[in-house]
Parts: sequence; C-alpha cells; structure tokens
Amino acid sequence: MLDLLKDLWGFMRERKKFWLAPVIIILVLLGGLLVLAQGSAVAPFIYTLF
Repeated sequence: MLDLLKDLWGFMRERKKFWLAPVIIILVLLGGLLVLAQGSAVAPFIYTLF
C-alpha cells in the first residue's frame, strides 16, 4: 500500500498533476464512509445525504 502511494505521489509530482490529489482524497473518504455505513446504525442518516 505504501508503494502505491509513493508511486502515485511520484507520478503527480513528475507530471505536475497536483489537481488529482483532492479528487483522490474525496473518493477515498466517500468510499470509507460507505463501507463504514453498511453495517452500522448510522446508515439511515448517511443515506439521506445522498
């Protein structure tokens, strides 16, 4: 996992694609939110946001 992050950072730094960082962060946060919400009691409240 750490190698993937290193490679991704190297790609963004070398090709000057720093605009990808916020997109990747938002996607990871949304994915984590959906995974955590599947089996919890908070799920009905999160689904109303979408």
